Amino acid sequence: MKAGIVGLPNVGKSTLFNCLSNAKAQSANFPFCTIEPNIGIVNVPDPRLEKLEELVKPVRVQPATVEIVDIAGLVKGASKGEGLGNQFLANIRETDAILHVIRCFDDENIIHVDGNINPIRDKETIDMELQFKDLETVDKKLEKVKRAAKTGNKEAQKEEAVLLKIKAGLESGISVRALDFTEDEDIDFVKPSQFITDKPVMYVCNVDEGSATTGNAYVDLVREAVKDENAEVLVLAVGTEADINELDDYEERQMFLADIGLDEPGAAKLIRSAYKLLNQQTYFTAGVKEVRAWTVDAGATAPQAAGVIHTDFEKGFIRAEVIAYNDFVQFGSEAKVKEAGKMRVEGKNYVVKDGDVMHFLFNV
Repeated sequence: MKAGIVGLPNVGKSTLFNCLSNAKAQSANFPFCTIEPNIGIVNVPDPRLEKLEELVKPVRVQPATVEIVDIAGLVKGASKGEGLGNQFLANIRETDAILHVIRCFDDENIIHVDGNINPIRDKETIDMELQFKDLETVDKKLEKVKRAAKTGNKEAQKEEAVLLKIKAGLESGISVRALDFTEDEDIDFVKPSQFITDKPVMYVCNVDEGSATTGNAYVDLVREAVKDENAEVLVLAVGTEADINELDDYEERQMFLADIGLDEPGAAKLIRSAYKLLNQQTYFTAGVKEVRAWTVDAGATAPQAAGVIHTDFEKGFIRAEVIAYNDFVQFGSEAKVKEAGKMRVEGKNYVVKDGDVMHFLFNV
């Protein structure tokens, strides 16, 4: 699953990408520093994994991961090809969720493409370009669907009605994710179209060091502007965190974080939030060879979770042995959990809970 970092040029996207990943993307004080998208595989920080490692003492530990894509800055007119916009918009379409970075700090030494700081204008510029691109998609689909609808095709008529609703919303400046659809409309017509503005979004307010914990007036404007969007807002002092990240000594990094009022890197909170934004959750396998966090969609069943390890596990699924994470920690080992009668045996309809420690029995 991919989360794409978007925003205007020079708002801190590549610096944020470098904070999140070990890859070193080019970052400089001029527009379009990034041309090709940078991709990083980022571990999801999870203290539960560390606790399981402490209890089981495995040979190796494997955390869950998220793929982060650093996409070049969009500008006004991107949907018409300005600033290589069509290429960059195609990169966004390939992601599953959007991390929208908005500049919320003053610094005359860092160029802004529009000459001054205005986070709401910046947000609206990006929103508008994404909406224009989705309008193109809707119009192309409508051309085909209308012909079929005129012949009396019931499915085509349903799709036409949904597309016309989306078109009217986009023309009014409303993103697809903010429109109401029935479950059938969403599954049959909206999701398969992969509209850019239907993707879940998190607004990342890039602030100065002094605003890292409290935010500032710019952040307040953003929060007010997105209050009806059902979107998350995260405050991050990206430049400061990048500087801290360069320190080799862990204790020194923690000391600097404490100095600005943080108990952990803001980047760690962002990764966890991105994981949730992608509608992902974690289950664990815990043995002496490996303790591992596995990623599944929220609402996944036990066989689907088994299939993440290997497709044969899902095909030949018999049952799952399940231990709640808190029970594993309380009793300290799988053997003691069993003794206490806290290990459950679950079948094909079991819906996996975040943090479950699982062992699968299968036969192929």
